[in-house]
Amino acid sequence: MRWELIHRATEYIAEEAGIALRNSAFSPNIRERMDHSVAIVDSEGRIVAQAEHIPVHLGSFHIGVANLLGYLAREGVELEEGDAVLTNDPYISGTHLNDVMVLYPVYWRGRLVAYVASKAHYVDVGGPLPASLNPRAKTIYEEGVVVPPVKILRRGELNKEALSFILENFKTPAAARGDLEAQLAASRVGAARVRDLFEKFGDISGQWGEAVEYGRRLALGEIGKWPAGRYEAVDYLDWRGERLPIRISLDISREGVVADFEGTAGQVEAPLNAVLGVTFSAVSFAVRSAIGGYLPTNHGFYSVIKLKAPEGSLVNPVKPAAVGAGNLETSQRIADVTFLALSKALPGRIPAAGSGTMMNVMMGGVWRGRYWSYYETIGGGSGGRPNGPGVSGVHVNMTNTLNTPIEIAEREYPIRFTAYTIREGSGGRGRYPGGDGIIRAFKVLAPTTLSIIASRLEIGPWGLEGGEPGRPGRITVRRRNGEAATIGSETVELAEGDEVVIETPGGGGYGREKIL
Repeated sequence: MRWELIHRATEYIAEEAGIALRNSAFSPNIRERMDHSVAIVDSEGRIVAQAEHIPVHLGSFHIGVANLLGYLAREGVELEEGDAVLTNDPYISGTHLNDVMVLYPVYWRGRLVAYVASKAHYVDVGGPLPASLNPRAKTIYEEGVVVPPVKILRRGELNKEALSFILENFKTPAAARGDLEAQLAASRVGAARVRDLFEKFGDISGQWGEAVEYGRRLALGEIGKWPAGRYEAVDYLDWRGERLPIRISLDISREGVVADFEGTAGQVEAPLNAVLGVTFSAVSFAVRSAIGGYLPTNHGFYSVIKLKAPEGSLVNPVKPAAVGAGNLETSQRIADVTFLALSKALPGRIPAAGSGTMMNVMMGGVWRGRYWSYYETIGGGSGGRPNGPGVSGVHVNMTNTLNTPIEIAEREYPIRFTAYTIREGSGGRGRYPGGDGIIRAFKVLAPTTLSIIASRLEIGPWGLEGGEPGRPGRITVRRRNGEAATIGSETVELAEGDEVVIETPGGGGYGREKIL
C-alpha cells in the first residue's frame, strides 16, 4: 500500500534524525547513553512516526507538541521557514527541565507540511546542584532554569540573545552549545528527508492520515480482544521513609483504555511530581507493551488512551511543583501500577515488576579549573515472565538508555570505577526468577557533590502469581578514612578518594517455585 510505504519511510526519517543527533552531540549523556528522542509530526500536530528511543520522551510528545503549538497560537507566534522553537518548561514540553525540546517546522513549496520534534537530556540546565536534579527541590525553581518557548532560530539564524541567556545559566555551557547544535542538525536532517518524500510522492499528508487511522484501528482491534471491564491496582513510591500511593483503575472497552488515577497521592513538596506528559507516557508504554506485535506507535494509537488524573495530584501537579524525579521515578511506578492492573485483565501475559528505578546518579564540581556535571542512570533486573526468567542488568520500562562506558567516564571526569558487575541473587525467587540487578562502584578523584534520586530502596519490585519480590536497592558511601554509611535520595559531599557503591534492585519473580 502506498500509505504504508510512506509511513515506513517516515519512521526511518525519525530514526536517521535521531542518529544524527547522537553522532553530533557533545555530552556523553546523549552521545553514549542516547538520552534523546525524535518524532515526525504532521501540520495538524499529530505524531506520525517516531524512532525507537526513550519511552518517557516518546509518549510525552503527544502531550508536549499539542501544548507547545497551543502556546504559540495563544501568543500569536507564527513559525516561518528556518525557525525553530526551544523550551524546557515541563508544564509545556511534558517531562522535566533537563529535557530540552526543539520544534522545527518543515516547509514544502511555501507551505507548512510537518514538524520535526526532538528532546535531549542536557546534563545540566542550571540550578543549585550538578546535573540539575535536586532531591530536596520543592519547586521547579530549585531544579534549574526554566526556558519558556523561544525562537532559538529565526529564518535560519541563531537567536544570539536567547542563546546567551541559556549558556550563561546552564553550568556546562560548552556541552549545552554542542548539544543544541546537535538538535538543530538533527532537525535539518529530518526536515530535508521529509521534503524529499514530498518531492518524490507529492503531497503525502493524506497518506500520513491513513497511517494514523490504521494505527487507531489496529490498536482498537487488539484492545477489543481483551476482556472488557474495570481493573484496579495500587503501588507505592517509597521516598525517604514515606510510601506514596499511586492508584489506577483501568477501564478497558472496544473504545480503548481509560486510566483513572483517583485516590493517588496529592502533589508533594518534593521533586516526585509527574506532569501529565509523563503520566501519559507511562500508561501508553504499558498498554503498548501489552499489545505486542506490530503497531504504528503514532497519534492513532495514542488517541485510544485517555487519562483521568486529578489536578494537584502526584500524577498531574500544578505549576510550579518540582517535577525532576517525576520524570525519572514516578514514571516507573506509574508503569508498574499500570502493568499490575493489566495483569488482572490479561493473566499469563504480563511479567512481574522490573527494578522500578532509574537509579539516578548526579555528580559535579570544579576540576582542573572548570565546572563539570555528570549524570547517568543504572539498570537493574527485569521481572520474571510467564514463559521465562527475567533479564539481568538491563534498563526497564521508561528508560531505554545505554550505560556510560567506563572508559569515557574516566577520560572526561574525575572518576575511577572500582566495580561493575551483576548483583547476583537480587532477583525475586519464583518458577521464573527475576533478573538480577547491578553493582556499580566508583571513587572520586576530586572533591565532588553527589546526589542520588532513586526508589525501590525500601519496597522490592513485586512478584506475580506467587513469585517473590526482588531485593530493594542500596547505596553505600565508603569514606577514605574507613567509615561507611547507607544513603538514600539525598545530596552528600565527597572528598577525594571516597567510594560510592550502588546496588540496584532485582526484578520480581513469576510463579511459585517448584518443589523437587
